[in-house]
Amino acid sequence: MTLVAGIDSSTQSCKVVICDADTGAVIRTGSAPHPDGTEIHPDRWWVALCSAITAAGGLDDVSALSVAGQQHGMVCLDDAGRVVRDALLWNDTRSATAADDLVTELGGPSAWAEAVGVVPVASITATKLRWLADHEPEHADATAAVCLPHDWLTWRLLGSGDIATLTTDRSDVSGTGYFSAGAGEYRTDLLRMAFRDREPLVPRVVDAGEAAGKTPTGLVVGAGAGDNAAAALGLHAGPGDTIISLGTSGVVSAVTDVAPADPSGIVAGFADATGRHLPLVCTLNGAPVLAATARALGVDLDTFAQLALSAPPGSDGLTLLPYLAGERSPNLPDATGTLSGITAANFSPAHVARAAVEGLLCSLVYCREQIEAQGVSVERCTMVGGGAKSTAVRAIAPALFGGEITLPADGEYVALGAARQATWALTGDLPEWKVETTTLTATPTPEVYERYRAAMG
Repeated sequence: MTLVAGIDSSTQSCKVVICDADTGAVIRTGSAPHPDGTEIHPDRWWVALCSAITAAGGLDDVSALSVAGQQHGMVCLDDAGRVVRDALLWNDTRSATAADDLVTELGGPSAWAEAVGVVPVASITATKLRWLADHEPEHADATAAVCLPHDWLTWRLLGSGDIATLTTDRSDVSGTGYFSAGAGEYRTDLLRMAFRDREPLVPRVVDAGEAAGKTPTGLVVGAGAGDNAAAALGLHAGPGDTIISLGTSGVVSAVTDVAPADPSGIVAGFADATGRHLPLVCTLNGAPVLAATARALGVDLDTFAQLALSAPPGSDGLTLLPYLAGERSPNLPDATGTLSGITAANFSPAHVARAAVEGLLCSLVYCREQIEAQGVSVERCTMVGGGAKSTAVRAIAPALFGGEITLPADGEYVALGAARQATWALTGDLPEWKVETTTLTATPTPEVYERYRAAMG
């Protein structure tokens, strides 16, 4: 049996799955936590990776591996390969003003959408480089190379120590703000603009299915991927497939051959891990909306779901805009949640619970609508994430997404996507592994979403 390893280095933890390369069957797993916070020294990722590998029984019998990671984080290295400062993660918002400045300097959102398919917000790497140049110029001057979290881990695994050997892949680098997924090339002019006329080395982009190299012990190392692209790969998503991830935030992405250019910035023009594109919309409000509403009603999540399902579709006109943490899709950072349409007949715990579930799901329908507006065909919807475990979400989602939702079996699909990519790099062929799924159906209720859109104004 040939074994491969897939690594998911996320914001919260590092997970390792070791799989049979022929079938994708998970043989063993391991994990280790990452520290909290929005900036972290990359060495902490390395320590967690080593711990997770040990917990998974080591790699002595493994032939190939690949790393998927959290996107956008800024890792700066000096000319000797030393880390210049703690990495700024995607969720570090100190570069919000820098993002606004960069948008203006290039001539507005449309100019960025046309150039790289991404309109800068605080999560994007280019904005973090601008912040570094303006606030820590000594660290900016010391930066000889800039890379992403999964790039750095791949580089450490390859073991050369030479920054000239840094590699990346299209999916992750498409989220930097200085790489065009549509053109398949770096925009070094935008890199220089972001970094105040500095031009650090950037990683070589490894083609889909190719190997980045080998570890000192001979393991083949795949190109790696951003976490959303790796999840799509793990789910075997192809053109026409949309993935709805309901976790701490909400993420809707779709595999397509179309390179989007959304001047509003809502749809990010990312690449996938196969040579196609992965237009993506992210919300700030995900499953915590359900937990907050349950808390307000004084019930646990199971009771909350029962309450929601006891109310009729549409909650008799009660509508929740779930912007409890502001919102980025649409871009309303100072917004708050709104409960509208209250009457004596619908102001009950059951109706409020149902409105919370419907409002959260409608916010994701809105995201899908924005992707479709870019000319992307959406034929099938797959829902993943912790929020998808809710019985209320499972019952209501199909009605709001056109009558049908696919639920894959529980699994670490980011790590599985990385393992599938590792097999591709090892054998030259992208393997077909079976993904167990359940199809949920319900009578469509388009009027619920129409009322939600009306409430958005």
